[in-house]
Amino acid sequence: MTPPLPAGAPTPRRAAAGGFTLVEILVALAVIAVALAAGMRALAQSIDAATLLKQRTLALWVAQNQLAAAQLVAGGPALGLRDGDATQAGVVFRWHETVGGTPNPAFRKVEVTVTAPDQPDYVLAQIVGYVGVQGQR
Repeated sequence: MTPPLPAGAPTPRRAAAGGFTLVEILVALAVIAVALAAGMRALAQSIDAATLLKQRTLALWVAQNQLAAAQLVAGGPALGLRDGDATQAGVVFRWHETVGGTPNPAFRKVEVTVTAPDQPDYVLAQIVGYVGVQGQR
């Protein structure tokens, strides 16, 4: 038994227990949740950007292949419009080729546009080249 305290003496306080209160823990969890949500959003945007970059790169290769094919046509490509599908790295693309004349009859303008089959209005790649027509001077 502890002896009684003299009159006017301060009452002793108990030592504070170590640890955090429930409110402090809830605030810390809320801060962590917000930080993780922001991190996940940044990761998702990064993945979307990488996917679009891959798709645009493959589409550009399709356009370059179509332009090279136009350059290999004997006598030069015929004037007009052509459409087709091409597969690059297992991905199917839709290409549209427009061959037109130029002020110099020895050349033709070839414009190739590449889209995804499910989004024909969204151009992934576009390339313009000029092809020589053999036999013209």
